[in-house]
Amino acid sequence: MLHRREFLRDMGQGGILVALLSSGLLTIPKAWAADRNQAAFAAKTVEEAFAALGAGTPAASDEITLEAPEIAENGAVVPVNVTTSIAGADAIAILVEKNPNALAAVTIIPAGTEAYVSTRVKMQQTSRVIALVRAKGSFFIASKDVKVTLGGCGG
Repeated sequence: MLHRREFLRDMGQGGILVALLSSGLLTIPKAWAADRNQAAFAAKTVEEAFAALGAGTPAASDEITLEAPEIAENGAVVPVNVTTSIAGADAIAILVEKNPNALAAVTIIPAGTEAYVSTRVKMQQTSRVIALVRAKGSFFIASKDVKVTLGGCGG
């Protein structure tokens, strides 16, 4: 339960934030969504998504670990974890081969951080899940087949 003093403190902080934003002393950076690769996210096939991302034909790599369940009981929430030991990895994308739009997620990895992504994706049906890693301008993949018993994309 929110107490009176906490409420007043929070309202005061919010007022300061609004004042700074309206005065122009503080600006909100351009949203990442505006910069996203629209063509890649609109791609209907894995190959189209690879082309839109500039990946061409990525090489398979055993330095990528893709964790996903063998059987997903609910395709609406399929947990996927991707990690890589490839030096210089700066982006990880997750694709679902048989979804209406193949590209499910792209994560930019800041320099000096561990190349690890954990998320949940929707899967329409049993499909191959692909992890695409960009490192120093080259692309690498790992994949895993996931069986879906109840589709998550309206299926």
